[in-house]
Amino acid sequence: MEYRPLGTSGLRVSVIGLGCWPIAGIGWTGVDEQQSLAALHKALDVGVNFIDTAYMYGKDGESERLVGRAIAGRRDEVVLATKCGLHWKGDQLTRDSSRKRIMQQVEESLRRLNTDSIDLYQVHAYDPNVPVEETARALHDLLDQGKVRAIGVSNYEVPQMEAFARSAPLHSNQPPYNLLMREIERDLLPYCRRHTIAVLVYWPLYKGLLTGKYGRGHRFPDGDSRLKDRWFKGKPLKRTLDMLDHLRPIADECGKTLTQVILNWTISQPGVTLAICGATRPEHVVQNAGAAGWRLTDEQMRRIDEISRKAVTSDE
Repeated sequence: MEYRPLGTSGLRVSVIGLGCWPIAGIGWTGVDEQQSLAALHKALDVGVNFIDTAYMYGKDGESERLVGRAIAGRRDEVVLATKCGLHWKGDQLTRDSSRKRIMQQVEESLRRLNTDSIDLYQVHAYDPNVPVEETARALHDLLDQGKVRAIGVSNYEVPQMEAFARSAPLHSNQPPYNLLMREIERDLLPYCRRHTIAVLVYWPLYKGLLTGKYGRGHRFPDGDSRLKDRWFKGKPLKRTLDMLDHLRPIADECGKTLTQVILNWTISQPGVTLAICGATRPEHVVQNAGAAGWRLTDEQMRRIDEISRKAVTSDE
C-alpha cells in the first residue's frame, strides 16, 4: 500500500480508503453485517488505514457503530474519519452545521465509534443557513480540545473553503470525482494543491458502475437507490458501458482489472490524495487495494483521458 500526507495535519493515509456508506444499508441491497465486518478487518490487513464514515450513515448510526466494533483492539492502525452536519428527520436528510448541532453530534459519534478522538472530522455539506465562520470555529474548538486531530469539509466549493479557512485550519476536502464527473479539475484541485489541502475523492467507481460488473440489461433489486440514478439508465449508461469497453484493452495490457486501472488513474491525478471506495465484502477490498503500488504509463494515462472525455462530452 502507498501512503501520503493528509494535507498539513501530520497524518499519513493510504491512497485507497474504505468508504462505509454502503454498510449502513440505506439505498443499498444485499448488505450483510458479518461480511461488512470482514471487509473492515480485511482493509486493515491489506494496509488500507483510512476508514471514512459519517453521523448520518444509517438512520441510527449503523455505520459508525459497526466501524467502532471492527476497529476495537486495532485503533492505532486506523486513520478514522467521520462527518457532521447532516441528520435524518424521518426519511428526510436535514442540514445543520450549527455549533450546537456539531457539539451534539461529535459526542455521539465518539460513543458510537468507541474512541476518545476522531482523526479527521469533516463537515458533511455546506449549510447555507449557518455562517461558515460558526461552523469552522466549532471544529477549531474541537481540535483545541483534542477531540479531533484534523479538520475537513466535504462537498464545499472553493469560495466556501476560503471562508472556512479564515476561521480554522483546513486539512482536507472530500468531493465527488471519477471518469464521468471531472468538474473539480477546473478550480478545486488547483486550489487545494496551492494550499496543501488533501483531496479525498468519493465515488471513484460511481456506485460500482465503473467496475464494469453492471452490464447492459442489469436490473437492481427493489430498494436499491441505483434504480433511480440517471447514470444507470438510457443513453448515459450506454455511453459509460461503451467507454468501459474501450478501457478494457488497457487493463489487459497492465494485467489488472478494470476497477484497478480506473482507481490507479484516479489516485494518479495531480492533487488527489486518495480514493474512497465503498465495499461490503472482503474480496472487494482486496481488489480495490490492488490499485496501489504500480503506475499506468504516461501513454496509458493519455488514452484513458481521451476515452473519458469523449464519453463525457458525447451528445445526449
